[in-house]
Amino acid sequence: MTDRVTEVYIERCEAGRSELAKAMSDIRLTDKFAASCAHRLLPRPFFMARERILGFADELTRLFDVLVSLPERLHGGDVAAFCAALGFDARSSALLARFPERPTLYGRADLYHDGESFRLLEFNFGSALGGADRAQISAALLEVPAFRSFAVEHALDFVHTGERVAAALRAAAAPVTGSRDPVVGFVEADGELGTYLNLVESFTEALTGLGIEVVLGELSQTAYDGTTLTLGGRRVDLVLRYFNIGEIMSASGGEQAVEPVLRAHADGAAVLFTTLASEIYNNKGCLALLSDPGCRATLSAGELELVDRVLPWTRRLVPGDLPEQCLDQQDDLIIKPWADFGGSGIVAGWDVPAETWRAAVEQGVATGAVVQRRVRPRPEPVVNPDTGELELWAAAWDAFLTPEGYAGSHIRALPHAEAPIIGMGVTPATRTTGIFLY
Repeated sequence: MTDRVTEVYIERCEAGRSELAKAMSDIRLTDKFAASCAHRLLPRPFFMARERILGFADELTRLFDVLVSLPERLHGGDVAAFCAALGFDARSSALLARFPERPTLYGRADLYHDGESFRLLEFNFGSALGGADRAQISAALLEVPAFRSFAVEHALDFVHTGERVAAALRAAAAPVTGSRDPVVGFVEADGELGTYLNLVESFTEALTGLGIEVVLGELSQTAYDGTTLTLGGRRVDLVLRYFNIGEIMSASGGEQAVEPVLRAHADGAAVLFTTLASEIYNNKGCLALLSDPGCRATLSAGELELVDRVLPWTRRLVPGDLPEQCLDQQDDLIIKPWADFGGSGIVAGWDVPAETWRAAVEQGVATGAVVQRRVRPRPEPVVNPDTGELELWAAAWDAFLTPEGYAGSHIRALPHAEAPIIGMGVTPATRTTGIFLY
């Protein structure tokens, strides 16, 4: 069931008001943002009642509080033991245990709307997030006269994710910078910066436009002399971390390469944003604990109600009765590797033959994965501006969160009948758009 603003928008586009139907094609984007996703724009934005998305963001914040309490509830506060239980090896657990503090609330929740409410698919914690530049779509649409008139008529606005991210970076860097703007080092793992360079440049361009100076580099380009952290020879106040624990551990000399950043952070000479504490909770196995009977025994009645309302049944794939249950319920389940991202490695039971599903279950048990109950996204109507025909799409919504709360959203979408995994890096047909609130 769609909302009234969407219905009005679709009615006007179908009625032949081509200036509104083609508004997306009239937007003006910066060169770097256009290079990253102009070819993937959906023909219309999405709309959501402000109180609904803000209310769900509040529930996500409460769920975050539950997640970061799990080491204390399950392992008496022993972070290394908690990491080991999540499947981290001894070296990774030892490194992560250097960050026993509560992680910063900074992340992106990936959601489906099932026609009644939002449901949480994944909760991505830490600074290595994609999509933080997509608010430019909504900003550009408001410059198109036909859409601006519609926005005024329905009192539409949007939350600018880039502005909220910039505010979070300024606040995090303040112990080092005081009142001046920070110089931010965007740091990737060695050999990884070029992989998504067009997306990186789009994001850093957005930060630069908001007054944040950004230096790009990789871990081996960092150095610390006891007072100053540099990246490629440039002093930086804050490291915006786009490397993860897996990349550190898999690289030759990875632990040594990250040490300058960790020492500068520990000494207060620079800020690591976000710390490796976020890596513990970014593991999909952590989210799956909330459906585990042993973990659920530690939750209050209110916390149980929150988990069951927000999160579809999600379990870690472990030996025992669960693999057989997965084989019996193939059409209603999806398997996700613990540490992969962007939709890679995911197997949807309803989309593969039985033998492929069995192999995925066995692989998940052997290497670490979660299994999750299928959520069916509601069909989203979109008028094709070239044909005038109404098409149905499936959308993955998201909600960015910073320490100040809800920080905006964007959409990834596929034609409703196509592949079940809606990821920008997985399926070339995936489209993106912005979200307006009313």
